Amino acid sequence: MRGMCLHNPSLMMHYQKTIKLDRPEDTSALGARLSAYLKAGDVVALRGTLGAGKTSLARGLIGALCGAEEVPSPTYTLVQTYAGPQFDIWHFDLYRLENEADVWELGIEDALDTGVCLIEWPQRIEGLLSGAELTIEIVFEGEGRRAQISGDENWGERLAGFN
Repeated sequence: MRGMCLHNPSLMMHYQKTIKLDRPEDTSALGARLSAYLKAGDVVALRGTLGAGKTSLARGLIGALCGAEEVPSPTYTLVQTYAGPQFDIWHFDLYRLENEADVWELGIEDALDTGVCLIEWPQRIEGLLSGAELTIEIVFEGEGRRAQISGDENWGERLAGFN
């Protein structure tokens, strides 16, 4: 099992970037741009209040990697999977998850071993995250939104040219 372990609060974030999202389509475009930097085993934690744009970002990312035109929110199914050319993408929406341990029944261990995990509402399983995930928090700012992207030094190296 890769990527999931007890949370280590001593891990320091080495990468931080803020991106202004003026229009709703900017959020999905951000996901599409980020898709080029992902590889199997990655975890992307999507944070934000209801309606902030977490699913829009996931749709852009999944569309860019898999060519999927229909990307429904996994709010009720809790997980949707998409076959990509190099790895599968597992899109988790944990808003309705009642118990942290229930995530194992959703197949997250397989997702971590073979694919990329996009996790909406990651705070539901925060005790299981390793601290090596890329975190994207989307917040409302005036008429638009702002995405705060953060990660460890691995992400800092990988996203050095990201803008």
